[in-house]
Amino acid sequence: MNNRKRAALRQAIEHLNKACCIVSSITDQERDSLDNMPENLQGGTRYEQIEKAIDHLENASENIDEAIEDIESACIT
Repeated sequence: MNNRKRAALRQAIEHLNKACCIVSSITDQERDSLDNMPENLQGGTRYEQIEKAIDHLENASENIDEAIEDIESACIT
């Protein structure tokens, strides 16, 4: 792999890191929403939707981290 390609991949990693920060920030906001939900609404449909959204966002964050690791590995080889 030449330096031009490595530079492009480093740029992709920067974009993925920014995406991961955005996803993490929104995950935290959703978690706060869940934590601050009144007791009478806990267990309801909205509560479950937020829980599912948090699960999906955490999964997305993990996938982004894995993508970054894979790209970094590709740059080394």
